[in-house]
Amino acid sequence: MPSARLEHANIRVSDPERSAAFFTALCGWRERWRGPAIDDGFSIHLGTESQYIVFYAPPGGHSGRFEKGVPLQHIGIEVDDLDAAEQIVIAAGLEPFNHADYEPGRRFYFYDWDGIEFEVVSYGG
Repeated sequence: MPSARLEHANIRVSDPERSAAFFTALCGWRERWRGPAIDDGFSIHLGTESQYIVFYAPPGGHSGRFEKGVPLQHIGIEVDDLDAAEQIVIAAGLEPFNHADYEPGRRFYFYDWDGIEFEVVSYGG
C-alpha cells in the first residue's frame, strides 16, 4: 500500500491578502508562491516546505459567507501556544468558540471572514 501525506488544501476566500497575513501571524507560515490561478483567479500559497494552504479568489471575488459544512466541516491547525494563537484570532476581530480540553489536547474553533471554520489545537501546552 502506498504511503501518503496531505500536501495542501485549496480554499476559496474573499481576500487572499487578508487571509495570508492573518495565517502568517497565527501560524508563522511563509509565503511559498502567489500569482494568477485557474479561471483568471488569484492565489497565495502559504505554509511550510512540505505543506501549505492555497487562498484562492476567483475573478470578481467571493461575496457572502459559506454555510458551515458546505463543502467542508473545518480545517485543523496545530500550534505550540494555544493561548497566544487565540489572542491573534481575537486581535483580527474574529471570535473563538467551543473551547475544549480533552485527550489528546486543548482546542478552540473560529470562523474566518468567509465563514470557513478552523480548529486550532495544541497537544503540548
